[in-house]
Amino acid sequence: MPLIRETLVVTRRADGGAHVAPMGVQALTLPDGAEGVLLQPFRPSATLENLQRWPYATLNHVDDVRLFAGCLTGRRDWPMRDAERIACARLECALAHEELEVERVEDDPRRPRFVLRLLARASHAPFPGFNRAKAAVIEAAILVSRLHRLPPEKVARELEYLRIAIDKTAGAEEREAWGWLMEAVACQGEKLSA
Repeated sequence: MPLIRETLVVTRRADGGAHVAPMGVQALTLPDGAEGVLLQPFRPSATLENLQRWPYATLNHVDDVRLFAGCLTGRRDWPMRDAERIACARLECALAHEELEVERVEDDPRRPRFVLRLLARASHAPFPGFNRAKAAVIEAAILVSRLHRLPPEKVARELEYLRIAIDKTAGAEEREAWGWLMEAVACQGEKLSA
């Protein structure tokens, strides 16, 4: 089973602005021995369209889980900085970021596979670690991103278990992120029952 890292991918929109999306990425070794990653955005998605138009992205490693929850609940306006080697943005709050260029695309009707080459990596601040609540928010964000594909009972069961970590270890940021995600779940429930 491949190692998947949850991160925030920044791509360049048609208007030149930044698009931020939480995404699981897989580390790869390219045929020439260089480092790379595999991205598999679903169709349709802004990340997919952006990478097809402009073949560069940054991976942003953060410890503020509000960014994961925010991206899934319409809160995408996070401060940005220019990347160092590519014409793409990175998150200002990133503890570290990686700059990547699309090496090749393997088309698929559901989830095309983008293989990207690592061009640069930079660290900006130490990583203090995740508490259980941060991990719970990331897992809940993944559930929210799949609300339209998962049975409501499964979502409810998993959220009930994740809430234990929120109740025991969450700080203000984690509680805010959790609240945003629970609002999204409630809105989806209202749509399903309508």
